[in-house]
Amino acid sequence: MRATGSGAGLGLALVSAASFGTSGAFATSLLSTGWTAGAAVTVRVAVAAVVLTLPALLGLRGRVGQLRRSGGRVAAYGVFAVAGAQLCYFNAIQHVPVAVAMLLEYSGVLLVVGWMWARHGHRPGRLTGLGGLAAVVGLVLVLDLLSSRGVDPVGVLWGLGAAVGLAVYFVVSSGTDDALPPIVVAWGGLAVGALALLLAAAIGVLPMAASRSDVTLASTRMSWLVPVLGMSLLAAAVAYVVGILGARLLGAGVASFVGLTEVLFAVLFAWMLLGQTPHPLQLVGGLLVLAGIVLVRLDQRPQPDAVPVPHPSMAAGH
Repeated sequence: MRATGSGAGLGLALVSAASFGTSGAFATSLLSTGWTAGAAVTVRVAVAAVVLTLPALLGLRGRVGQLRRSGGRVAAYGVFAVAGAQLCYFNAIQHVPVAVAMLLEYSGVLLVVGWMWARHGHRPGRLTGLGGLAAVVGLVLVLDLLSSRGVDPVGVLWGLGAAVGLAVYFVVSSGTDDALPPIVVAWGGLAVGALALLLAAAIGVLPMAASRSDVTLASTRMSWLVPVLGMSLLAAAVAYVVGILGARLLGAGVASFVGLTEVLFAVLFAWMLLGQTPHPLQLVGGLLVLAGIVLVRLDQRPQPDAVPVPHPSMAAGH
């Protein structure tokens, strides 16, 4: 029975990672037709929040008091881990390929290790040191720093901003003891993120522009509604719900490892839908970054009495 549950959980976690991995390709197709990153991420977050409202309200029955007590954490999750991380990621893919943006964002796992060391004295072990070294070397290759071309530094900065958003997600999420269902926290964060983005647009600090022009995906012209619905429903609402189900069957620790495949799925979809083929050295660099993150996560595996690390896909929204 347990083996059956683990197999179903693995399948669900992979479906979730693949769903999240489509976000970069969908968003890029919209950005190329005149959408701003602010408009794209606001639509994605708002539609996903609306879709998750009913199941979240069902999960919230009898827990309204818990939600009030966790208001600050949910607000931080929405502003930084949802709105901030996704806005930075969508801005990054305007300047660098989806694969590069994804790898930069997932370097946020390393920032969490540094924070835990500086704030709580959790000195990283040998595997973490090796993982950090592998990730740094990998990023040098992914960013093409060894050639004269290089990568747009503006895109790199936005990608690192997304990494900070991912790191904030881990720090905020792992520091709570309440029993709010994950779908409630996700919905609350999406709702807060949408409100924050709309407020920023209303006061003029977040440019908003959208186009109804057709987009190109997989060398085919199609309606702009396709990527909008794709990144809102498939890459957000469905991805969150399926990811939660998979994490419940696998456990957060195993699910987090499976979630790392989102980077590979993002590269695959960017190649299939946008024709973004990474250079061979960048592929090697990507594998090194993934290997480094896996080593770090192995070194951070929770002990039997420890609080498990949350699923990384809950933050990305890519």
